[in-house]
Amino acid sequence: MNDVAPNGSTPTAHSRALRDPAPTRRPLMLCLSHLRWGFVYQRPQHVMSRLAQSYDVLFFEEPLFADHVEPQLLTSQPTQGVTVLVPQLPAGVPHERVIALQRELLDAYLAEHRHDELLLWYLTPMSLAFTDHLQARVTIFDCMDELSAFMGAPPELIERERQLLARADVVFTGGHSLWEAKRHQHANAHAMPSSVDIAHFAQARELLPDPTDQATIGHPRLGFFGVIDERFDIQLVDELARQRPQWQIVLIGPVVKIDPQTLPRRANIHYLGGKQYSDLPRYLAGWEVALMPFAINASTRFISPTKTPEYLAGGRPVVSTPITDVINDYGDSGVVSIADTPAAFIAAVEHALGAEARDSVLAQADAALNGMSWDKTCAAMKEQIECLR
Repeated sequence: MNDVAPNGSTPTAHSRALRDPAPTRRPLMLCLSHLRWGFVYQRPQHVMSRLAQSYDVLFFEEPLFADHVEPQLLTSQPTQGVTVLVPQLPAGVPHERVIALQRELLDAYLAEHRHDELLLWYLTPMSLAFTDHLQARVTIFDCMDELSAFMGAPPELIERERQLLARADVVFTGGHSLWEAKRHQHANAHAMPSSVDIAHFAQARELLPDPTDQATIGHPRLGFFGVIDERFDIQLVDELARQRPQWQIVLIGPVVKIDPQTLPRRANIHYLGGKQYSDLPRYLAGWEVALMPFAINASTRFISPTKTPEYLAGGRPVVSTPITDVINDYGDSGVVSIADTPAAFIAAVEHALGAEARDSVLAQADAALNGMSWDKTCAAMKEQIECLR
């Protein structure tokens, strides 16, 4: 956990006297998240920023802990219609007290900012511990991933998910394979795969200036952007770099939940750290091939990587390990190659670097992306919610 307030945060003391304003007319969408708004711009930010056109969105994050502080909410407004709430709690507080303080802070905020109608959107079942008393017109479980399979998942998560599935009015899943698993657990489950902002990433098809930290890296470049964690196939990347030292591997994203010392270190592997979402097309424009070197393990069994359509919108051929949703959604596209061994991965990259592949990649990418957009996905989500209101 970080112990620093997000940029632009303003503390709201729990002890502040509550006002009694008239309720607002727009419904309140309370999104309970295990991911921070400012971490990596992905599905929650895309969805909530669009739903904010119809609802007042509160994005409630996990607590920050600091020494010698009073319990309070840190608030910020990263985009129009979205307010981020982060509980700041004293370090060393017992777990039961952490739950109670989150409940108290949230209840106080809701009492001060009254709405006629409350909608609950859960990204993590763990938030049920301090929200199970709230009465919502509609309860939504957006099951992005199989969180219980991730490193460090709390042991009670499976039971919390069972409880949430019993309470939820509708369940969205981050991909089709996860929907196949959840549709047997909920009668109103819908596959809502993560989509893409095509116009944003299509900038990478133009001749863009290289970012400073990438400009000195040679070609050909093979690139990856995303979180580097237990889903990342360290051995595959190391072998790729070892066998093809002339290829430059550019890795963009934060390293979390794994020891950075375990990552491969070679002259042709370049770790550039996390980048702003707005800057990603400039990096992508300088790559010849985009990579998805995911390990095949429990944490990747149900993933539906958002970066697949983002890479394609940028006009780059993709080479991926055999992730089920990637195979099913893009395996026949002609622009996404699936490789299950280091040798097959190298062969797929060599093919993608070929002149013939470059000539056809844009048309194949456009065909694979036909009809996709975050606007369309969010409209389908909103339709389901409105049917339940």
